[in-house]
Amino acid sequence: MHAPVRRKTPVALVHLALAMGGFAIGTTEFATMSLLPYFAQGLGVDEPTAGHVISVYALGVVVGAPLLAVLGAKMPRRTLLILLMASFGLFNGLSALAPTYGWMLVFRFLSGLPHGAYFGVAALVAASLVPDDKRSQAVGRVMLGLTVATVIGVPVANWMGQAIGWRWGFAVVAALALLTMALVYWLAPRDKPANDASPLRELGALANGQVWLTLGIGAIGFGGLFCVYTYVASTLLEVTRVPATMIPVALAVFGAGMTLGNIIVPKFADRALMPTAAVLLAGSAMALALYPLAAGNFWTICIDIFAVGFAGALGAILQTRLMDVAGEAQMLAASLNHSAFNTANALGPWLGGMAIAAGFGWTSTGYVGAGLALGGLVVWCFAVLAGKRATQRAALA
Repeated sequence: MHAPVRRKTPVALVHLALAMGGFAIGTTEFATMSLLPYFAQGLGVDEPTAGHVISVYALGVVVGAPLLAVLGAKMPRRTLLILLMASFGLFNGLSALAPTYGWMLVFRFLSGLPHGAYFGVAALVAASLVPDDKRSQAVGRVMLGLTVATVIGVPVANWMGQAIGWRWGFAVVAALALLTMALVYWLAPRDKPANDASPLRELGALANGQVWLTLGIGAIGFGGLFCVYTYVASTLLEVTRVPATMIPVALAVFGAGMTLGNIIVPKFADRALMPTAAVLLAGSAMALALYPLAAGNFWTICIDIFAVGFAGALGAILQTRLMDVAGEAQMLAASLNHSAFNTANALGPWLGGMAIAAGFGWTSTGYVGAGLALGGLVVWCFAVLAGKRATQRAALA
């Protein structure tokens, strides 16, 4: 494993530098969903078609996370983080300049490539600086960058989309990427790759059944959150009947739920990792099932999407779970976590869009999302049972 060369930089500042990258990524990932009505109009396509821009970004994450993690296996993690953020900033800047819908699809796919690898490597760096019983909290601090983005970055990007044009939302993200590169360069520990690091060793994660089951929990169970969030702006306009100026408020409430979840939940996860994941999946299913009932009133829908956002702490929990089960293939497994979540990011909006297109209404995304959360809970059950059987076999051997 990589052993960071320690220096006197406080751990909290290193975590802050890593979280800034999460802030940039979270802003573009979630703001794109909230800006969907605006860039659909700007690029001359309808909203369901514009939703493919979100899905193609997610596809880029799914493809890029394992590819870049394997290719970067022999590279110092600090250097890899800087290169990943440089690529991310470049293609977000080009997204801001996209002249047509077709070019927008290309640039969003390329923007997604560094996403998963950045989060995976950043989580490993963050966890390496704290004791083992604090790893979930360290990962949660990196993920706080993403969740704070949903409180600040996304509402600001949405406001900018309404006030001065949707392209500025992507331009701001490019600037945040540059800031992240500077912070990582100055604050992240200089490290050397392990002598036996290799792409082949990283690929060993793909032979581990527990890695695949953990990824399955995220790929299915997290889809419910994305299913609702993608269409929440349209739901607020068409069902709740609030003015567009209230959309950033609702998005900030969602982000506050995610932020609070990533502060509180990892403390429990460090004591009981998998039980905490099960509670979050069950709670998410309940909140999503109540979404259609809550959508008629602005205050009730805000309470509900706060609860949906709170369950987003599942990301940090599964990241730690992958560290436990991946063995020597830490980088690939950690990066694949974000492939799983962006599979959810593609699956949720796609299934939700199908339900809307079939005439079930904007709020049908809540029922679809609840089904996905319960699906993730089913995969969780398989993971726990498989783990118990492996333990029993090891005891008998």
